[in-house]
Amino acid sequence: MTSARSPSRGLKICCLVTAIFLVIVLVVMTILALTVFKPKQPEINARPVGLENIQYTLFPNVTLNVTLSMLVTINNRNYGSFSFKNATAYVTYHDTVVGLVPMEHAFVPARGKINITTSVDLMGDKLISNPHFMEDVNTGIFNLISTADLHGKVTVLKFMKFGATAFSTCDISFSIKSEQIDSKCKSKLKM
Repeated sequence: MTSARSPSRGLKICCLVTAIFLVIVLVVMTILALTVFKPKQPEINARPVGLENIQYTLFPNVTLNVTLSMLVTINNRNYGSFSFKNATAYVTYHDTVVGLVPMEHAFVPARGKINITTSVDLMGDKLISNPHFMEDVNTGIFNLISTADLHGKVTVLKFMKFGATAFSTCDISFSIKSEQIDSKCKSKLKM
């Protein structure tokens, strides 16, 4: 009779130890997911480096062609890597799209940073036809907004993959007199 109880008692102890182990693993994984592996907003900064080209004519017709060189820095503060597909950022001037910025696919390592150089040709005809154009010429400052949606994948611990999109909005201010360009960016990650 004792020998029949022993295996049953051993099985109960084994099940209890396994259950305790699984609870501990679940608690540890939950804590890690809520602290260390919790997605943090990436820092995306689109900084115009300078003017590659600026051409304008006043007579017989007003024309304007501007090419801005851009440096886009993506700082991934997460413990997972992020890779995104080819994308296009849009530059708007008073709610009118005046430029397209091509961004080729890239891989941003976990806790890493990459720089992407690109350029944007501003659509001079759309700038000039905007009702705010002459007002901004008189003040000497143009305010542009650059927006980008980077669709891709986040990979954590090399086997957990999640779809994610990094959204970025940059306010770009261009001074005509000094030809200085300043930008401030906000970004967020949606999984």
